[in-house]
Amino acid sequence: MSGALIAAERKAYHARLLREVLTVDERGVPSNADKDSKLSIKIARGIANLLETETGERLNAQRAGSLFEDITAEFLKKTFPNLGHIRPGKWEVRKVGSRSRLAIAEYEQYAHLVALSEAAKKNPELSAALGNDYTIAPDILVVRELLTDHEINNEREIVDATVSTRAAIRQRNGGKNLLLASISSKWTIRSDRAQNSRSEALNLIRNRKGHLPHVVVVTAEPLPSRLASIALGTGDIDCVYHFALHELMIAVESAGAEDASDMLRIMIQGKRLKDISDLPLDLAV
Repeated sequence: MSGALIAAERKAYHARLLREVLTVDERGVPSNADKDSKLSIKIARGIANLLETETGERLNAQRAGSLFEDITAEFLKKTFPNLGHIRPGKWEVRKVGSRSRLAIAEYEQYAHLVALSEAAKKNPELSAALGNDYTIAPDILVVRELLTDHEINNEREIVDATVSTRAAIRQRNGGKNLLLASISSKWTIRSDRAQNSRSEALNLIRNRKGHLPHVVVVTAEPLPSRLASIALGTGDIDCVYHFALHELMIAVESAGAEDASDMLRIMIQGKRLKDISDLPLDLAV
């Protein structure tokens, strides 16, 4: 195993997925493939073979999705906090288990959404006008804790009681922890759910007070055309990260699907699709 931290954790990430999520049933259909698409099955099987998966029972989508969130969150917990020399801070990687539509209201940029929600409950006209534009249910959050004055003044006196009295990072000012990233985890991408991530991203952009968190998607979808449905375009999602991009590239090439290869090349060269191993460093920007 490679001595590099992210390389080692990428292998451990795939190993856990192989044990718990990425299985191949008795018909040869991987659990992240669309059983009605020959190309999806072929590409997914190619990825599975490259990752040395073992045959197992196909999981239902809800269970697979939940496990994928758990394992992706664990990968980030084991990698991102080690980048303190690049992005200093006290960090928490948190999976949002309750699916609360106001989970992000616990953090500084979106704390005002609680008041907005309460107002909407009391005023039907306001509720009708707002719709669901303020509801956001991310899967994984990366959060930064606030700094004490002792930490800020560690090397020399930077602040005192007369200045920086509204700075969000300063614990003394009574704010909430800061949201660094909102991560949407999609084991697969189906047409009826393809735009959920875009809608949440737009809500994050429109409803923030303060800086915008990173807004990304992590997925195990094998079909380039479905990846393109959320990866192409700019203005909402930062980037889409594939759980095994290196293996996907080989599998698509081996499948001999020229259109799929071209689409994949466009997304990668356009920096709209990256590998899971790129995510920790991108969060450190």
